[in-house]
Amino acid sequence: MSTLLSRIPPSVQGAALHTAFALPQPARRILAGPPVRRDGLELALDAQLLLRMAALTNLTLSAATPEVARAKLEAGRTMLGGPIVPGVRTRNLNLPATVGTMPGRLYEPDNLPAGSPLLVYFHGGGWVIGSLDTHDGLCRYLAKQSTVRVLSVGYRLAPEYPFPAAADDAYAAYRYSVEHAEALGADPAAIAVGGDSAGGNLAAVVCLDAVRHGGPRPVFQLLFYPSTDPSVRRRSRDVFADGFLLTDYDMTWFVDHYCPQVESRTDPRIAVLLADDLRGVPPTYLATSGFDPLRDEGNAFADRLRESGVPVVKRQHDDLMHGFTNFISLGTRFREAVSEAAGALRTGLALRSRANVVDIFRPTA
Repeated sequence: MSTLLSRIPPSVQGAALHTAFALPQPARRILAGPPVRRDGLELALDAQLLLRMAALTNLTLSAATPEVARAKLEAGRTMLGGPIVPGVRTRNLNLPATVGTMPGRLYEPDNLPAGSPLLVYFHGGGWVIGSLDTHDGLCRYLAKQSTVRVLSVGYRLAPEYPFPAAADDAYAAYRYSVEHAEALGADPAAIAVGGDSAGGNLAAVVCLDAVRHGGPRPVFQLLFYPSTDPSVRRRSRDVFADGFLLTDYDMTWFVDHYCPQVESRTDPRIAVLLADDLRGVPPTYLATSGFDPLRDEGNAFADRLRESGVPVVKRQHDDLMHGFTNFISLGTRFREAVSEAAGALRTGLALRSRANVVDIFRPTA
């Protein structure tokens, strides 16, 4: 049945998906099945319904080849759909990479004054899949809800460009944003970095690189369920090994493509949790998901940051799974979690920006 459904065009699957999420709560519960409980936690109905629909359409993150996995993720973007966030302009850019250039996209909320804060964002996808387009909806949402410009970075992907290519590109993009802040309409003293999953890993690497190189440093980092140490298998990876979108197999598949040299997986430029010194890293909002194999390493990184004197908001969404930032066009619970993070970013950056604080906190509606 799942194979048959997976042959249905993504646009049709998407219509069915949005119809299911628009049903009354009792009907959604019937579709999703009995509540899912594990490790003392209960999965949100929105998350459970999404996973149920994903199972019916044979949705997976890994595939026979990276090319196939990338195509599936792009098709999934079509399936998720949803209205485009209004009031946000975009501009495509060519950013300098370590070798050549890489694509970037600048998101600018309407009426945002020059010299306002900027978030440099790195998309997730295990360093192998994902693009500016797969995270377009999220970047628009963060720009609008946080009242900041967002620069989304299309760093080079593995296995064509293995470790540390993505890390090098991420740092190059951050340095570009600082050096060209005026052209981007940004305040060079109020630039943050952020990302989800592998993108969260890259954002954390940028902060460590900035400290190591003596600055300039980001003033804030926004991390969604980041990968922080692929060298160690923690308990959550076994507890949530299968059935919650990101699987144990996916994690192995991703890191094997990005960092095939096992001995390099303890390098702090991929295993940020293992960095000798985290002092000087900027204030951090770090969100993890209860039903996520990456949960424990994300929480461990937040704990290490706090022990190092870094101001940290450690937020575990007990009822969500990996990847929730990509589903804001669907369930309310996903939007609630991302909106909370957007509020933290908005506040953290406003305190550092030269722009008028009254403008920063004007209503977004």
